[in-house]
Amino acid sequence: MDGTPAATAKADDAHKRRWRLSRLLWAAVAAFAVALALFLLVRVLRRYSLADIEASIAAIPPWRVAAAVLCAAASYTMLSLFDALAVRYVGRRLPYRRIALASFTALSIGHNIGFSAVSSGTLRYRFYSAWGLGAGDVARIVLFCGATVAIGLGALASAALVAAPPLLQDALGGAPPGRLRLFGAAGFVLIGFYVLLAALLRRRPLHIGRWWIAMPPLRLALGQVAVGGANFLLVAGVLHQTLAGAAPDVGYFSVAAAYAAASVAAFVAHVPGGWGVLEAVVILLLPPDEDPVGALVVFRVVYFLVPFCLGITSLALSELIGRRRWKRGAATGNRRE
Repeated sequence: MDGTPAATAKADDAHKRRWRLSRLLWAAVAAFAVALALFLLVRVLRRYSLADIEASIAAIPPWRVAAAVLCAAASYTMLSLFDALAVRYVGRRLPYRRIALASFTALSIGHNIGFSAVSSGTLRYRFYSAWGLGAGDVARIVLFCGATVAIGLGALASAALVAAPPLLQDALGGAPPGRLRLFGAAGFVLIGFYVLLAALLRRRPLHIGRWWIAMPPLRLALGQVAVGGANFLLVAGVLHQTLAGAAPDVGYFSVAAAYAAASVAAFVAHVPGGWGVLEAVVILLLPPDEDPVGALVVFRVVYFLVPFCLGITSLALSELIGRRRWKRGAATGNRRE
């Protein structure tokens, strides 16, 4: 291998070009996703006037909004436990307050700007690397949390199928309740199989094709099922509370089914925050005599926009405090020299 300065400089230039190209590519993909989100949102909301939306919001009782806020706070608490379990998975120890700060800041921002695995992963790295974790550790934390999200969403979808609400039957072309319950039971079986693998392999790597995946210990796998399922039940609870204020006859599992379908669609489309996708799916699945637009706006504000503002604030404060500590440490080092 040529180790001359000219060869090193050439390799550095090639690396910089690839880095710039990847940034441009991600920027283009993100711009397309944002444009798609805005298009879907405008298409869904264009049949409503501002007065219609205001009246729909005003119809939601304040106690329903308060219940939605509590469900949202509990959901973000569950999300912090995703990270707490993941930190244990990589064999590290951190105070919970730090884990909660990293989790909330990363996810409250990542939920809104899209490509959550990349965006929230970058923010997680910003925090965890400052606390001594390496890039490999952070990558495994992101993968562990992603698996917990998949387990939780699968549990919610399976529960909705087992409950087999009429709304879900109609949306699937009048599918028989027995068939829906069978699919729901199959989902729970898959989750159980994951837990069984964790019990049998005992941290031995699972070989899938060219990939080797270290399974978590049984207690962490059970924790993933518990906090993953609880999180999505709570998110569906936020949406149900806002919808129930305007449409009291809509059942929880009908809302949970709509939210699970919308989450899968938003994930496939990579639309930031599911903007437009969630609204379109919920409006499509709910009975035509129900008008959920105000409830969807309140849901957006409670679960996405308020946490986003808090996350931006916590990130800015963390950066400011970190910079001051670095300057103080640098000044102390200079005085010692």
